[in-house]
Parts: sequence; C-alpha cells; structure tokens
Amino acid sequence: MSPPVRLAALGLVLCFAEGNGPAGQGVPQSPAERVRALAGAGRLAEAERLAREGGPSLTVALGEVLLLRGNRAPAESALSLAVRNLLPRYRSGHAALAELAAGQGDRDLARVRAGALASAYDRSTGEGWTAEDQTAAGRAYVILGADDPEAVRAALRVFDAAIAADSTLLEPRIRLGNLFLDRYEAPDARETFERALERAPGDPRVRLGLARVLAFEERSEAFDAVRQSLAANPALVPAQVLLGKLHLDAESYDSAVAAGARALAVDSTALAAWALLGAAAWLRGDSASFRAAREGAYRKHPKPVEFPGAIAEWIARHRRYQEAVRLAEEAVALDPESPQALGVLGINELRTGVMDSGRAHLERAFARDPFHVWYKNTLDLLDQLARFRTITAGRFRIVAPPREAELLALYLGPLLEEAYDTLAARYEYRPPTPVRIELYDQHADFSVRTAGLTGLGALGVSFGTVLAMDAPSARDPGSFNWGSTAWHELAHTFTLGLSGHRVPRWLSEGLSVLEERRARPGWGDGPTVGFLAALKGDRLLPVGRLNEGFVRPRYPAEIQFSYYSASLICEMIEQQWGRPALVAMLRGYRDGLATPDVFRSVLGLDPAGLETRFSAWVRKRFAEPLGSLSPWDGKGPPQGELVDLIREGQTLLAAGRQEEARTQLERAAAIFPDHAGDDAPLLLLARLHADRGDPRAAAEALGRYTGIDESALEANRMEAELRERLGDLAGSRRALERMIWISPYDLANHERLAGIGERLGDHRLAVRERRAAIAAAPADLLEARYQLARTLALAGELAAARREVLAVLETAPGFEKAQMLLLDLARRRPEGRER
Repeated sequence: MSPPVRLAALGLVLCFAEGNGPAGQGVPQSPAERVRALAGAGRLAEAERLAREGGPSLTVALGEVLLLRGNRAPAESALSLAVRNLLPRYRSGHAALAELAAGQGDRDLARVRAGALASAYDRSTGEGWTAEDQTAAGRAYVILGADDPEAVRAALRVFDAAIAADSTLLEPRIRLGNLFLDRYEAPDARETFERALERAPGDPRVRLGLARVLAFEERSEAFDAVRQSLAANPALVPAQVLLGKLHLDAESYDSAVAAGARALAVDSTALAAWALLGAAAWLRGDSASFRAAREGAYRKHPKPVEFPGAIAEWIARHRRYQEAVRLAEEAVALDPESPQALGVLGINELRTGVMDSGRAHLERAFARDPFHVWYKNTLDLLDQLARFRTITAGRFRIVAPPREAELLALYLGPLLEEAYDTLAARYEYRPPTPVRIELYDQHADFSVRTAGLTGLGALGVSFGTVLAMDAPSARDPGSFNWGSTAWHELAHTFTLGLSGHRVPRWLSEGLSVLEERRARPGWGDGPTVGFLAALKGDRLLPVGRLNEGFVRPRYPAEIQFSYYSASLICEMIEQQWGRPALVAMLRGYRDGLATPDVFRSVLGLDPAGLETRFSAWVRKRFAEPLGSLSPWDGKGPPQGELVDLIREGQTLLAAGRQEEARTQLERAAAIFPDHAGDDAPLLLLARLHADRGDPRAAAEALGRYTGIDESALEANRMEAELRERLGDLAGSRRALERMIWISPYDLANHERLAGIGERLGDHRLAVRERRAAIAAAPADLLEARYQLARTLALAGELAAARREVLAVLETAPGFEKAQMLLLDLARRRPEGRER
C-alpha cells in the first residue's frame, strides 16, 4: 500500500463547489452558476467563453477555468486582478494563487500568499467571511501546514466552520475529505465523502474522493468509482491520473499511458500526469518515452519535485526499491525540504537495508509533516527495532525480539542456508549477501514495516535482500507456518534479483508458492474446495489479468486463489517446458521484454495461448473433484456432491453412526484427497479411527493429512503421540519437527523431541533440541542446562559438556546430578588433554 497520490492540481479542480453538481442536476440561473455547471461537466471551453463574457464578476471563475485547462499565466493574471480589486470571490482567487505557486514548486511565494490570506482570517476571527471565504482560508492553512503543524489543525477547524455555515456547500467537504486522506485517516475521509455524496449523488469530484479512499484501501471498487467520476466529467484531470495509477498497479501499462495522455490533453501542465507517463515508461524500460515525459515536466515546471517523487513512490509498489531511492534523491535535490520527497527516500532506503540514512531522511520528513501516519509509525517502529537482537547465521542476519531471537535463529539459520543453496541451483543465480530478515512478534509492527499502517493481511514481504515477516509469536499457534513463509520470501529474493526486479507480481508470487511446495511436503498453498468451485464457475482471473487479483481483488478469497493459480501456471510451465524455461522468463524480464514477448520467445505462445493451455491443464488435473462440485456464482459457500458427502459424514459422526460416517468420508477423501481444514475428510477419519481404538489407522490418516496442511498443529501433535505409542519413533520425530515450524515455543515438544533423538541415536538432533529448550526460557533453567550437558556428553562433545556443567555448578554448587556428571566427564577425559 502506498500513500495517496499528492496531486498539486487537485486543489485547482475543486473550485466549483457552490452548486449541487454538474449540469443536469438542476437548472442554473445565474452566469456564475452556469460557468460552474459547465466546468463541473468537463465542458471547459464553453465555461471559459461564458466566464469571459461575464465581466469582472466572473474574473475568479475565469481564472479557475483557465487553471483547469493548464493556461497558468493568464489564469494568474485573472486571479491577481480579482484579488487586487476585491472582485467577487476574490478570497477563493487568493487561495488559488497560493496553490498555483505551490504547484509550481515556489514554496516561498506559496507561503507568502497563503500566509496573507490566513492572517486576514485570523484578524477577523472569521467574522463576515462567507462559507466559501472560510473554505479559501482553509485552503491557505493546508499550504501553511507543510511547515506548521498547527496550521493543519486550523485547516480542519475552518473547513468544519464552513460546513456549519453552509451545509449545502461541497467544496469544504471535499477539501476536508482530501485532508483526512492525505494524513491516512481513511475512515474519516470516507465518512466525509459519503456525507457529501448524500447531498450531491452525481458530483464527479465527490465520486473521485470516494475513489481515492477505495484506492487507498486497495479495493477493486476503486475502478468503478473513478470511472463514474469520469463519466460525469471526462475532463477531471486528477480522476484520469487516479485511473492511470490503478492501471499502473495492475501492470496494465498501455491503459495507464492512455489515462495520462487524456489528462494532459486537458491540462498540459498536470505534473501528476507527466509523472504517470514517466512511471509507465520507467517500468517498461522505455527510455525514450521516459525522457519525453521528463522533458515535458521540466518544460512546464521550473522545479517539478512531484515528477521524480511520484514516480519513486509508484515504482516502489512494483518492487523497484533501489531505483525508487535514486529518483527520490532527485526529488530531494530539487527541494531538500519536501516532506513527500524525504519520506519516499527514507522509506525506500529502509527497504534496501540502508537503515541509518533511511531513518535520518524519515526524521526530516516527519519534522516537516508530523501528521503523516506512515512516517510516525515507521519511526516508532525503528525505535523498537533498535532493541532487537541481530544474530549472524552464515549468509543471513536474523533480526528478532531479544526474548526469542536465539530460539528462532536455531532453526531459521539452517533452513535459510538450505533454501539459499537450493534456490541458487534452481535459478542459476546467487543474490548478494548478507540477506537481512526481520521477524516481528507483533503483526501490527510487521504491517507498519511493510506499508506504514496496521492491518496488512500478509505474513511476509521481500524487498530483495531485506526480508520482513511475522514471528510465529505474532499469530495464534496453528495459524501459519513460519518456515514456509521464510522460504517463500527468500524465493522472492532470487526471482526479483535475477529479473532486475522486473518480474511481474503474479510470476514472482507463483514461483515463491511453487518453491514452498518443493521445500517440504505439505508446505505452500494447495487446492481448496472454494478454489475448485471458482475454477468451475469461471470466477478465476485469466493469466493476462492475474496481477489484479493481488492488488485489488474483487472478492476476499480472490487473493488466495490468485496465489495458487499463479503457482499452478509456473508448475505447468516447468512440467511442459522444463525448469530452464522459468529461468529464461526471468532473464527476459531482466532484459526489458514485455510479458507477451517473454511468452513468445520462451514458450512460443502469446498470453491467450498460454491461458488456453493452462485452462485445459488445470481442469484435467482436478477433473475428479471438479466433477463433484457445482460452479460457484460468487455468492455463498461452494455446493455439490463433495460438499454433501462431507456434511453428511459430519452429521453421521455427531449421531454416533461411525460406520456410515466412515463410508461417506472415505468417498469424499477419494474424490478430493488434498482437502485441508477442520472439515477435511482425512482429519475426520483420523478422529473416527482414534475413537474406535485403531491407532494405526488413525496415524495413517493423520500422516496423509499432515502432508497436505502446513499449519496442522494439533493433527501433528496427535500423530506424534500415536506413532510414539506404536513404536514408530522416526514417524513421531517427523511430526514433532513439523510442529516446530508451526509453533516453536512449546517446551514440552522440545524435550520430547530431544528424548526421541537420544533413543534414535541422533545426538545432533538431541543437542539442538536441548539448546532450544534453554532458548525457550524454561522455568527450571538449571535442569535444562544440565540436560544439555548430559546430551552433549552422550554425543561425545566432552569439552562442551564440561563447560555447560561447570556453568550449572557455579550457580548451584550442590546440584547433585551435575556433580555426578562432572565426575563422569573427568573419568572420560583423555589423559593429558583438555578438550
């Protein structure tokens, strides 16, 4: 999630707020009302002509229309004339002049103009100011808020006063909503725009405000909302820019460019539109188009800070973090005091592991804009991160809360080393090291590290060679697998690095999920009843639109469906074209090829051809369960024979009719053996067998189930107990080790696994688990350290055992078991040598 786009022109297009909407929502009578109605409908040429014919009383309206058309010099002349001569609406003209200076990067002039208007309001205490005048004062305070936090509070108060003075006026509501959103107060922004919508249902500017909120919340409805705004006013430049940004997020670059071109056709000075063209060109590797956009921005603006700043912000959403740093540095060079430029630079430096510089730039940004939630949250997080412990584990730096860092590193270090070597061989690429991985014991902190706000639903993120993820303590035990999450994020490090961070989101996510499945049995996403019903109902996104499912899903489950779909596409490609095809695709993106060109050069297909092949492949793969499900229409839970069998089996179990239940559940398991969840047939069958006193059958069913569900904590616990009871120590060990990747904090599990390791003669396992038991902060630490010393002695590590037992006796000299162990170690020590 990125901050809302800061459009310098946004204030300039929201000036026509005295009426109740665009043309067609009433019959305007006065010339001023007709100008506003025409401008609100996007009929700018007619609005300008009518304003020119209206004489001095419409001078401000003329200036505002000229601004909408990008004619800044004549607009400034008209507005200045109105202010000098105190013509009607001159205070609105004064605010527009201040915004014009701010939009041109002239911070000093903007402050002078805004300061004069705000001072006049302060002196009068608002006495005699109309609601529109008060709105103008609020606009001035917004500009002053870039340097003075108190001015932001003043803006809020004045906009509220304007609304109280004239509840029919839209302008202060729209301004207030945008002010909330620019400070990340999305709920307040939504409420403000919804109230405005009640008064003016068809107003395009209000629709745009709601669209901005929806885009901020990454909701798919943002597309419809902004299109509704443009249907009412096709010349609304910020709406075209927002539409283009939505297309940019979905990697639909041609559509983004088209939206930017439409915006510039209305206002050739619209810096955000130039930035949109520049971002699309940058992401496509089109240097000629980028230079053209850059030249256009610099030609129209003497100091176009927003051009590199907005591009940096937008391309960071496409994982181009290092390039975002370079562009943000350019923005800061243009305006060293710009909080937006400093903030984008700091955030992306932190993402690339440049921690000290990132913090310094973020502190400067926050000093200028202390209401910016992202900056505040991140600085608070950095204070906490400074107290974390960093453990070096081979090629990795593991950063975690001190109380659990040792325990997590004990397992994570070897896993990441294994993953690095495995992935390096698969992708014929070795990312630079060390790789930094941060684990957060509060999900809100991980969310802030990723997106500046709490509420992110993801488990982990890869910025390249900097990874961040939830620690297992951040979520309820059994809710996720932290080992597969770490493997997933490290896989991104390889696919991002090999492709020069140009890999499409769907391909990078698909490969990461596929690599999870290859890492361990049961890891990674698998098929679900919901996925299969959606597949049968044609509710899954095609290959060409799969990115949309990650950035703005149409329904909640579409995110997870998109992850799994992407992994299946990658699996099919590897199956039919071989592993080198995946590597070649990533290298093709690195070399600047677009997706259709990558498909043609590597696979010999266009996107439509790949979609046709994939559709046939995936339907054949899941033919049996598909045949037992009804097509999902997007409403309610999935239906069909498979669902009925499971439901009937559960009902029969509850009624105690076990044999009949077994028949139904075995039929369901045969149809769809990969089904996971509380109602999974295999899980229900395991419980049935256990209740009937058949531990072997229960263990067999559990073994099949734990091989498909990576976070089945209780199922693994039950399997471990059953297999140990049956004498299958190796099987019990496997189940206990799977439990560690779901929740590593259970001291009893570590002690139990250590005991099994000793019984199997696997002393390396036993020593690891004794160390884990100590790291888990046991109530009796001395006993845990004694057990470690004893296990080290069994492993033949006599010197280490001696050091450990001596440390125990220093604390508790009378610890009899430790004394006996020390004597035994002395007898076993090779003569003449101290090990």
